[in-house]
Amino acid sequence: MPSSTTTETPPQQTDASLSHGLKQRHLSMIALGGVIGAGLFVGSGAGIAAAGPSIVIAYTVSGLLVMLVMRMLGEMSAAYPSSGSFSAHAERAIGPWAGFAAGWSFWILLCTAVGLEGIGAAHIVSGWLPGTSEWLWVALFMVVFCGTNLAAVKNFGEFEFWFAALKVGAISLFLVLGVLAIAGVLPGTDAPGTSNLTDFLPHGSNGLIIGLLASVFAYGGLETVTIAAAESEDPVRGVASAVRTAMWRIALFYIGSMAVVVTLVPWDSEDVVAKGPYVAALDHLGISGAGQLMNVVVLVALLSAMNANIYGSSRIAYSLVQRGQGPKVLGRLSGGVPRIAVLVSCVLGFVCVLLSYWRPDDVFKWLLNMIGAVILVVWIFIAVSQLLLRRRIERETPDRLVVRMWAFPWLTWVALAGMAAIFVLMAREPDTRLQLYSTGGMTLVLAAVGYAWQRARARR
Repeated sequence: MPSSTTTETPPQQTDASLSHGLKQRHLSMIALGGVIGAGLFVGSGAGIAAAGPSIVIAYTVSGLLVMLVMRMLGEMSAAYPSSGSFSAHAERAIGPWAGFAAGWSFWILLCTAVGLEGIGAAHIVSGWLPGTSEWLWVALFMVVFCGTNLAAVKNFGEFEFWFAALKVGAISLFLVLGVLAIAGVLPGTDAPGTSNLTDFLPHGSNGLIIGLLASVFAYGGLETVTIAAAESEDPVRGVASAVRTAMWRIALFYIGSMAVVVTLVPWDSEDVVAKGPYVAALDHLGISGAGQLMNVVVLVALLSAMNANIYGSSRIAYSLVQRGQGPKVLGRLSGGVPRIAVLVSCVLGFVCVLLSYWRPDDVFKWLLNMIGAVILVVWIFIAVSQLLLRRRIERETPDRLVVRMWAFPWLTWVALAGMAAIFVLMAREPDTRLQLYSTGGMTLVLAAVGYAWQRARARR
């Protein structure tokens, strides 16, 4: 392909000047923490309300798809470590227009997510301190994490290490308490048996579909580890280790905790949505102070996601600029950190916060719809890139295949079929149809701009 000669080198050059301050312990905990987000602690409540106990099936199906995606991404990221991750791989495999579309759409998603996580965290803190302005708390969080990302990459790594450690500890304790309660050996509790599992599909297949869509987007955040790996001491080993442990992380934290919640608490309990499934389960066990304790964990999850999204957005932007696909000012390094890219990402995130207060019913809602299905678009770019790159790597540099996609190419095609099926399901549901069309429109515009840029560069 003509594009391969023009894009083979830049992604590797991209990371030559970046700091390599992340240690293996940072990368391992980032990989763990990336699985445990606010989507799991809070957003899963809506999925349970729609799907009932069958939410376990929904999380299992979407979890299998995510494992395939991460395996594909791990194969490419171990072969070609880059802070551009899937964007750099799409450019190398498909062409510059694909890297442009995948990279900038994900950048918009991450910057918007920075604002959303900040709003969520501020809402919790203002609940503890009534009378304080939420937007001021968002501004404080933004300043803190902007500062940590401006200083050095090891600061990001340290924050994520301790954030992830707290999240892992909290959910592990929850699982232990839940299993003991289900077994009937937790003092003061009776084993629920299968009493809460009898109405397995309360809303039929439509409820299961809604739960499936909710679970797919709850897995967002796993991609950060392949971005961070490029700044670790040993990128290849870091990616390989993170991807190989993805299966048990997903099975334990997501599927396991959903199984515990729906076994302990009736799926139609109002507390599942109002308080969140974890708080509802702990309250059901009669553990005093559980609600506030879990709010602390959710706050940590939101701040962790905010920190990670600032990091990821700045590195994606930097990688795009280094490959000639963005304004050069975003590619300037200082102390091994793309500080202007960090600042711009934070500013855009705060603009999203202001929009949520000024124009919540039109502009902000439009923005949320526009990024609603970006993660699925990214997964498609990952799968197509892996299909194209695998043969090339086997032919030219087989020693780079440290991580291999299982049953290639059949499982890659299975994953693509699964993504297509999710798009069809989104088109069927009124609540997600607008997101699908808005994201599709944005992706097409970015692809057209990227293609025009690609043609212009070719003529030059």
